[in-house]
This record gives sequence, structure tokens and C-alpha cells, in this order.
Amino acid sequence: MSPIALIPQRIAPVSTQANVVVYDEVIADELLESARFFVPTYLGPVENLMLMSRMPNLEVCQLLTAGYEGALPHLPPGVTLCNAAGVHDASTAELAVGLILASLRGIDRSARDMAAGAWDHRTLASLADRRVLIIGAGGVGDAIRRRLEPFETTIVMMGRSARDGIAAISELDAHLPWADIVVLAVPLDPTTASLVDAAFLARMPDGALLVNVARGGVVDTAALLAETTSGRILAALDVTDPEPLPADHPLWRSPGVLITPHVGGDSTAFVPRGRRLVERQLENWATGQPLINVIPLP
Repeated sequence: MSPIALIPQRIAPVSTQANVVVYDEVIADELLESARFFVPTYLGPVENLMLMSRMPNLEVCQLLTAGYEGALPHLPPGVTLCNAAGVHDASTAELAVGLILASLRGIDRSARDMAAGAWDHRTLASLADRRVLIIGAGGVGDAIRRRLEPFETTIVMMGRSARDGIAAISELDAHLPWADIVVLAVPLDPTTASLVDAAFLARMPDGALLVNVARGGVVDTAALLAETTSGRILAALDVTDPEPLPADHPLWRSPGVLITPHVGGDSTAFVPRGRRLVERQLENWATGQPLINVIPLP
């Protein structure tokens, strides 16, 4: 059998020069042995990633997520790893703005009041005039910035190093006391794991809102829980640590916390953007052109 590309059913390309086999759950051994290009199922089980150990001829693993840390333990030596940078920018940015608005304007609380027929009129914070610190100057962070600007906010973007319009993360301590809203849009790696610890949170002003659309491990959950339980700060989280969050975890019931179940990238916007990326990568691979979104590995 000629070399093939294994593509999950949900993201199957419309057309490509590559020899594509669409898979759902069960994949025959002969297909695994012939596979040279593999797209793991989006947010699939770890067993899906483990299939790579049964692909002796694998050349490329194209993820459908921007984060890639979960794939690293299962990536065979010499295989090129590509992420889905850009695919989830629009969806994740939309959710970040939605979480901010829902938290500031009490939309989640009003939704719960509906069950009791409670009319609880309150004066709440507006997004207008808020000072927003976006930590992470990649595609998602920039998409969030563009969507927040029309709300009459003041925004500071922060990246690994200073450049035009972007502050360096080394300046974090100076910016945290200024921010009414802190949005996390960074990848999870050794430099960002538990970035939001007790010291970070202590520098945020009273009443500030922390929004995490990055990865749960960027935040020290115990430190966050201490601050939200006291009512000093608010939090809107699309990701948590641990994840999924156990039903009995106190974060569910902590005051001022709004949680969505890691749905930032998984909207109707995902499939067409994911398909376009896979089609482009397959064409590049089939014609010997350079791949995009290649993750540099040691």
C-alpha cells in the first residue's frame, strides 16, 4: 500500500494530492504501518496519541490544537510535530470576551436567578474604561486585543520580550497592580507553569478579574482558590488544573468564579479553519514544500 495520511473524520479535507485515509475510532494495523502523516483527533483520548508508537514510518504529526505538550510523550524520535497555531484564535478570543462580559455584568448570576424568578437589580462594572493586561502576544492574545479595543478599554500586551507595542513579561510586577482585568493567553511550558502563583495574585488589585483561556497549569489552583474564596478577586476560567475539574472541587462553588469546560477553541469556527490548515499541510507534504507551524524540538 502506498504511503498514507490518516485524518480524523471530523476534519477530513475536501481535496488534496496526498493519499488520505479518514479514520473514526478503529484503525487497521496495515494502515498504521503505512501512515506517514497523522492528524490526531481533536481533544481525543490519550490512546489516540499512543497510536503513533505503532506507526514505524511516520514522518509528520499535525495537531489540531495550539498546545502540544500532551503529544510530546508519545511522539516517536525524528517525527516532525506541527501545531494548529491560528486555527483557534477567533473562537478562543470570542470566549475570552464573553467570559469577561459575563463576569463583570453578572450574567451567570442572573441566569441562576431566573430559576427562582428573582429580579435582582444591581449596578455592576462595565467593560468600558477597564484596564486590561493580556499576557501572551501570539495569535490568540492579538485576537483578544482586537476584539476588546472597540469596548473602550485600555490594553497592554505582554510577551516574552519587549517589542513595538508589547511589554516584556519581565515587567509583569509593575503592570499587575495597574490591571483591572488580566487575560492569560500563553502556552504551557516550563516558563509559564504556575506563572499565576500567590505572589502574582497578591499584586492584582482588589476586585480585579483573572481570565484564563490558556492552560490550567498556568495557574496555581490552590493560590487562586484562596483569593477567590476571600472574595478579593474574580476569576473566569475556560481551563483548570486538574482538568476535567472534579465535581466536588471547591473551585466550582468559590464566589466570583465562572467556569466553562474548555470550550474556547471548539466552536463552529474550528472545523473550516482546521480543515484549511490540514489541506495546506498535506499539499506541502505531498509536494515537498516546507511545512508551517513546525514545533522546534530538542
